[in-house]
Amino acid sequence: MSAVRTAPRVVVTGIGLLNPLGLTRTSSFERLIQGHSAIRPATPEITRWLPQALSADVDPAFAQQLDRNEAGLDRATQFALLASREALADARASEWDIKPERVGVFAGIGLGGATTGEALYTRMHEQLQAGRNPTVMHPLSVPRLMPNAATAAISMAHQFRGPTHTYSVACSSSAMAVGEACRTIRHGYADAIVAVGAEAMNVPGVFMAWNALRVMAKPHAADPAASCRPFDTQRSGFVLGEGAAALVLETAESALRRGATIYGEICGYGSSSDAQHLTLPSSEGQYRAIRMALDEAGMGPAAIHYLNAHGTATDAGDVVESETIRQVFGDHADRLPVSSTKSQHGHLIGAAGATEFAISLLAMQSGIIPPTAFLENPDPRCTLDYVPRQARHGQTLGAVMSNSFAFGGSNVSLIARQYA
Repeated sequence: MSAVRTAPRVVVTGIGLLNPLGLTRTSSFERLIQGHSAIRPATPEITRWLPQALSADVDPAFAQQLDRNEAGLDRATQFALLASREALADARASEWDIKPERVGVFAGIGLGGATTGEALYTRMHEQLQAGRNPTVMHPLSVPRLMPNAATAAISMAHQFRGPTHTYSVACSSSAMAVGEACRTIRHGYADAIVAVGAEAMNVPGVFMAWNALRVMAKPHAADPAASCRPFDTQRSGFVLGEGAAALVLETAESALRRGATIYGEICGYGSSSDAQHLTLPSSEGQYRAIRMALDEAGMGPAAIHYLNAHGTATDAGDVVESETIRQVFGDHADRLPVSSTKSQHGHLIGAAGATEFAISLLAMQSGIIPPTAFLENPDPRCTLDYVPRQARHGQTLGAVMSNSFAFGGSNVSLIARQYA
C-alpha cells in the first residue's frame, strides 16, 4: 500500500517591487507607510486631449537598470524583468538546488504590450499622413505585443524551464497568477515559481478608453496628489498607475534547507466569477472568493489581522466591497483594519493583485499597516476601520488577506500567514 503524499507548504521567499512609489521593494514600502502619493497630472501627450487626466508613473530612472537587449522590450515586460530580478536576488535563488525544469514563471497582465501597440498605431497614422507606406513595422512588434512576453523574457533570462502561464483577467490577473502558482507547487508540478504582475498602459489611446468608462478620478481642488480617495464621500474614481511586482514561491522544505527569509506561507486562495455584469461588482461573487480562501486556509474570520482591499474609489465598488467584508467577517469586521493602497500608487490593473499581496506580506513582516491616504470624510455606507491617513506601527499580524476584483466579474482573494 503506497504512502499518502502530503502536499508541500508554499512560502514566499522573495519580493520585488517597481511602481510609482519606488523602484525597489524597500523604497516602495517606505514611501507607502509614510503616506506619500505618486499621483500627478498625466503626461502632456495625454493632457493635450484630456486636460484633467491624472496618472501615477514610474520614475524614468528605472531604464538605467536595463541592459542593451532589454531596452527594446515593451515597457510592461521591462518592469516585469526588473521586479523579478529583485525578487530572485532577495530569495537567494542562486543558492537553489532546484533543477531549472522544476522552476516556473506565472504572470498576470491586463493589457499586454500597450506601449508597443500605441507606438504601432501612431507610426501607422504618421506614415499615412505623410503619404508613405504604413506597412513597414519593426519585425519584433508581435513578440513585444504578446501577453506572454513577460513570462518568456523572465524564463529566458534565468533559464527556468518549468511551467509558464499568463493570466489576463483585468484587475485580478496577477492575484490569480499567485494563487495558481501556489496550487501548481502544492500539486507537485513545480518546486518554485516566480509569480509576477506587470502593467504599463499610461498612453493616450488607453487613457481615452478608460475615460469613456467614467471611472477615472477628477483632480482634487486642493492637491492633485490627493485625488484618489477610497471610501471617502469625495471619491470620484481611480487613477491609472503602472509597474510590476514579483514574488518567489517555493516549498517550505526548499526555503528551510538554505535558510532563506520567509515572508509568509500562502495558505488560502479563492477565485470566483460573478456571471452577472461586465463592470458592476457583485457582493455574492466577492463573498464566495473570500469564503473559499478562508475555507482553504482552515481559518475563521477572526484569524485575519489586516485586509488590503481592492478599494478603487469608485462609488459602487467601495460600497459593495465594504458590505461584502462585513457580511463575511461579521462581528470581527469592526476590529479588522482594512486599507486601500491605491490611494498612493494608483490602480496598477494587471499588476495590482501581486503588488497589493506583496504589500500585505511586508505589512505582516514589519508589523506596520499602511494607511488609506487622504480618507477624511468616510462614506456613511462604508462602515469599516479603513486606517485613515496614517500608518499603524507595532502591530502583531498573524495572517493577512488581499482582495482583487475585476471587470468581467473575476474575483480573487489571497491569504498569507506567519510561517511556523
